[in-house]
Amino acid sequence: MIVSPALLNDGTPFPNLAWLTCPWLSDLVAVQESAGGAAAYARRAADDPVFAQSLRDADTVVRELRAVESGGVDACASVGIAGQRDPLGVKCLHAHVALALLGVADPVGTDLLSRFTRSCDDDRCARLCTEGADS
Repeated sequence: MIVSPALLNDGTPFPNLAWLTCPWLSDLVAVQESAGGAAAYARRAADDPVFAQSLRDADTVVRELRAVESGGVDACASVGIAGQRDPLGVKCLHAHVALALLGVADPVGTDLLSRFTRSCDDDRCARLCTEGADS
């Protein structure tokens, strides 16, 4: 996972604070996303006030952390998690998982991580590190 400021080097606004880079986790999350996971979490937020408040809290934390990461000014302050204007909108499960890995109490990311095994037998990350070392 990498963390990014709200403005990229070329000045482009970038609302995703944390970016999921692990190919193994990305694949697992993609399966959930393809199966309608984002819509299911959005429905849960509409039906479960505790879950909804947890999403709002995570959104607030993301905006605060993004401002800190950006040197005090959040160029994307009008949007929250994954560029969503509505804190209860869920569109990118990858962003939620990355935030949970960052330590944000994101209920979507935390729930997804609880569904996945913690042992990875995928060697793609190791290959990436090895390939990067050759540069």
